Amino acid sequence: INTIKECADEPVGKGFLVSCLVDHRGNITEYQCHQYITKMTAIIFSDYRLICGFMDDCKADINLLKCGSIRPGEKDAHSQGEVVACLEKGLVKEAEETDPRIQVSDQCKKAILRVAELSSDDFHLDRHLYFACRDDRERFCENTQAGEGRVYKCLFNHKFEESMSEKCRDALTTRQKLIAQDYKVSYSLAKSCKSDLKKYRCNVENLPRSREARLSYLLMCLESAVHRGRQVSSECQGEMLDYRRMLMEDFSLSPEIILSCRGEIEHHCSGLHRKGRTLHCLMKVVRGEKGNVGLNCQQALQTLIQETDPGADYRIDRALNEACESVIQTACKHIRSGDPMILSCLMEHLYTEKMVEDCEHRLLELQYFISRDWKLDTVLYRKCQGDASRLCHTHGWNETSELMPPGAVFSCLYRHAYRTEEQGRRLSRECRAEVQRILHQRAMDVKLDPALQDKCMIDLGKWCSEKTETGQELECLQDHLDDLVSDCRDIVGNLTELESEDIQIEALLMRACEPIIQTFCHEVADNQIDSGDLMECLIQNKHQKEMNEKCAIGVTHFQLVQMKDFRFSYKFKMACKEDVLKLCPNIKKKVDVVICLSTTVRNDTLQDAKEHRVSLKCRKQLRVEELEMTEDIRLEPELYEACKSDIKNYCQNVPYGNAQIIECLKEIKKQLSTRCHQKVFKLQETEMMDPELDYTLMRVCKQMIKRFCPEADSKNMLQCLKQNKNSEVMDPKCKQMITKRQITQNTDYRLNPVLRKACKADIPKFCQNILNRAKDDTELEGQVISCLKLKYADQRLSPDCEDQIRVIIQESALDYRLDPQLQMHCSEEISSLCAEEAAAQEQTGQVEECLKVNLLKIKTEMCKKEVLNMLKESKADIFVDPVLHTACALDIKHHCAAIPPGRGRQMSCLMEALEDKRVRLQPECKKRLNDRIEMWSYAAKVAPAEGFSDLAMQVMTSPSKNYILSVITVGICVLFLIGLMCGRITKRVTRELKDR
Repeated sequence: INTIKECADEPVGKGFLVSCLVDHRGNITEYQCHQYITKMTAIIFSDYRLICGFMDDCKADINLLKCGSIRPGEKDAHSQGEVVACLEKGLVKEAEETDPRIQVSDQCKKAILRVAELSSDDFHLDRHLYFACRDDRERFCENTQAGEGRVYKCLFNHKFEESMSEKCRDALTTRQKLIAQDYKVSYSLAKSCKSDLKKYRCNVENLPRSREARLSYLLMCLESAVHRGRQVSSECQGEMLDYRRMLMEDFSLSPEIILSCRGEIEHHCSGLHRKGRTLHCLMKVVRGEKGNVGLNCQQALQTLIQETDPGADYRIDRALNEACESVIQTACKHIRSGDPMILSCLMEHLYTEKMVEDCEHRLLELQYFISRDWKLDTVLYRKCQGDASRLCHTHGWNETSELMPPGAVFSCLYRHAYRTEEQGRRLSRECRAEVQRILHQRAMDVKLDPALQDKCMIDLGKWCSEKTETGQELECLQDHLDDLVSDCRDIVGNLTELESEDIQIEALLMRACEPIIQTFCHEVADNQIDSGDLMECLIQNKHQKEMNEKCAIGVTHFQLVQMKDFRFSYKFKMACKEDVLKLCPNIKKKVDVVICLSTTVRNDTLQDAKEHRVSLKCRKQLRVEELEMTEDIRLEPELYEACKSDIKNYCQNVPYGNAQIIECLKEIKKQLSTRCHQKVFKLQETEMMDPELDYTLMRVCKQMIKRFCPEADSKNMLQCLKQNKNSEVMDPKCKQMITKRQITQNTDYRLNPVLRKACKADIPKFCQNILNRAKDDTELEGQVISCLKLKYADQRLSPDCEDQIRVIIQESALDYRLDPQLQMHCSEEISSLCAEEAAAQEQTGQVEECLKVNLLKIKTEMCKKEVLNMLKESKADIFVDPVLHTACALDIKHHCAAIPPGRGRQMSCLMEALEDKRVRLQPECKKRLNDRIEMWSYAAKVAPAEGFSDLAMQVMTSPSKNYILSVITVGICVLFLIGLMCGRITKRVTRELKDR
């Protein structure tokens, strides 16, 4: 008595001394005294009337709550233990009602909690619970020694066992609810955490009793110390874990949940009381999967999640633990049990083969709440609390700020995570890695991004109600970016901009693209900082055979989203943001920015500007963007919109990738609608000026470019390929593609930049009437080239232009398809007279020869004219007549080797050799030459000279030019001599007559 100061001061004779010793029985050292007090404790707790002061404090409440008779001498309706139990239930019920009908007085509350506290070490002292759970104690806790609250804990652990009696379960629940109101009702918790509570000032005296005693306050205070890296004893942490698990298991232990979520529980979650199922059901409702939930209920759930902190140890959430046990055993077995990274590991395996459906649901339900408070992700908080305090002005773990609510802290962190060094304060490397991990996980489900779900709720319902598959909701929002409300558009835009810098955030895409990343992009994928390199690599390898459909669709979707705003292409944005601000300030769409900048670059190049207005680093990245856009027509929105109906009509079954739709449109160009035709023509004009932008040509001829044109400038790539087209090692597919491009070029001189430059003076001089009829965006069907060919035959072109036209004539002489006018006017004759030659796999001039041979059979005037033009051209140069050239190759070598080609010189040489009887020509050559002479003579009859200049030109280009000129000269000389000899023919007139 003397050693316990509190008891020494108690008055003697009123029972207060025994009561005090019972309170402090743990401090009694005298064995006999301890034994006596232990027996007295058992007697006192058998009848509430013997508990000192209890009758005085709770007399009115016993009557009010109808908990039994208090008049001595009368038979009680209930046992004395039942009276205390009745009062306890009244106290618990009051806490669970918004406006309680009966309120327990404060004095009685203290007395009830004090009694519960005193009976916390030995379950025998809680008479109601003892009688209710006697059988269950024998069943579940037979080997558990009484004392220090061990039996209570054992029974708590078996509370939801099927064989647990309902009466005992109710008594245990009441006991747990009292612990939730006052942690001291748990002997083991109060004892284990006593020093830690004092050390971290979790039970300071100036706080109101109701708050400091609450289990939730104790847990939050001690958890805050743990999260700050402070030392909390392992015994205390063990006890905290048990009680956090207890709160997660049974929602009824949290009065706030009962108060705020009563309607939701009754409507959606009735009958799911056990093992945390009710809480997970409520979480599911909050996620929006089963209806709507009130804000108060949502807040109560969020508070409970913070109190229990399952993010620190998944085992706290029993429903999750049981659902995910098999997944943890297979996918996360390398992580220590209870480690916070288990949750992260489960998230990494979400939507994989290892994940089971039940675990998936429980995990997403919990993550929904963890994602709304950055502190609930233990690893994130540990690594980022310094950065959050420095950059986002956060407070302690269990403190909140209106200026920086928990949900806004993560947004602040990821804004700083992707800042460059020039932009100022950045996150530490550890914190940045965690932020990337969280973003990676949030990309799995739009509901894990609080800001996105909050701002985009209406848009999700409006545009994406049918998109229920994994990851589809965000893709849908990105697709409808221009249609979203302003706040949602900003959020989706910021997230897309972030993805462009670090596409690894897009976890589902990364999973789909894993094989291609491992094969082609592993070097950039391993980089700490992505900076858009990985997506660029995936785009470049999009059509590799290892690429799977899911990855290709994901990459293409990202490319299409990028077109909506140039900021969504990180590398482009970083390289060109200053140029865009300076040169294209009010343009937002990427395609428009690319056009704006590329136009500026082209103009500076054409004008030979001393200094380019677009910076070098921007020009380089601009090139990458231009090349990427050529791969899919959808990446060029104007062209796509103009040709949508044509694609549907003519190219419906053609895939979009590999520029196949664009190639399809080019092949049926004449059938296209006017607007689409114009756009395709403009596209071809751009591609011919810069062949590197011709995706199909570059893809098909990739190896041939490496072989023949490794050092060729991109502008001269097609020219280089044309020059090597007939090489023996040329790939047939590439050769076919080059021929296609040549056919296109010959339809209009504007599609042949080399010709256009060489003949810039000749075209307006000789073909102005054709130019006057021309339109900017439609083909001239080879009219200008035909015009230049005629002038070539007349030898009137400038040397540069003549060289280019000679090449065109030589090529079209081998392949009739390269002469659009011939093909257009002679299509019927080719199909009727020369069908076999036209069907040949490789064209070597057979069709042209066939038309020449059958000239007399040709009825169509325009076709006849084209064939006559061919004959006229062949007079000017033997090289443009491949059949004749092949037949006479040896004779040219023997007899005309010293004569330079062109201007009909070698043809004249052969004609002279034919007339010279001393010279013996090859039989085939002789036959072909005689055929040509007949054709030319026929041509001269059918198409006589149209004027003096035409006649003079025919004479000058004739193989018998020398003979004709000699005859004309002799004639003139004879006339002159006759004049001299015979004098005047007319009569002389006298001067007089003239003067008159």
